[in-house]
Amino acid sequence: MLEAMGERQQQLLRLLQRQSAGLTVEQLAQELAVTRTAVRQHLTVLERDGLVERGMTQPTGGRPEQLFVLTPKGQEVFPRRYSWFAELLLKMLEAKLGQDELAKQLAEIGTTLAATLPPAKANDPEARIRALADIMLELGYDARPEDADSGLPRIVATNCIFHHLAARFPEVCQLDLALMSSYVGEPVTHEECMVRGGACCRFRFTKP
Repeated sequence: MLEAMGERQQQLLRLLQRQSAGLTVEQLAQELAVTRTAVRQHLTVLERDGLVERGMTQPTGGRPEQLFVLTPKGQEVFPRRYSWFAELLLKMLEAKLGQDELAKQLAEIGTTLAATLPPAKANDPEARIRALADIMLELGYDARPEDADSGLPRIVATNCIFHHLAARFPEVCQLDLALMSSYVGEPVTHEECMVRGGACCRFRFTKP
């Protein structure tokens, strides 16, 4: 995301990253060798986008000057290696636990996560499936409900947020399946899977 910004905005964000207490408009202008007006224009855009916010004020002997700091969202524009860490962690757990126990532990995580999700407005399986599809869409799965000829709707996802991990550790799919089954309250089967060469991930719910 950082690379998609203009050069000055990138430089400004890097300066704020290096000074966690924040910097004033004057300090930023000096570091960037631009005018205070130019700095304010960049800050206005970055504040609007939720990347920068106003922090404490800095005593100057006269009128205190406003400090600007990175928000948590602003911190996240810098490179992160979460997938690398997750892969190392799963590799270690697989070596210690074995594949079957790893799948069991991931399923337990999925069940735990399901309990943290906002409940559906109506307490019936179809409403919960549609609510879950909306939640998955927000999480990045690019998911949607798909009406079936009979029975409950399916959920179709055209993006797997764990695709890289699931390709290396198929047990990761157990997290999704347990989460979905626990949230909806019905058994779920993985009819189609992108990791296994499918065009999408398609999940079918069945009443026992």
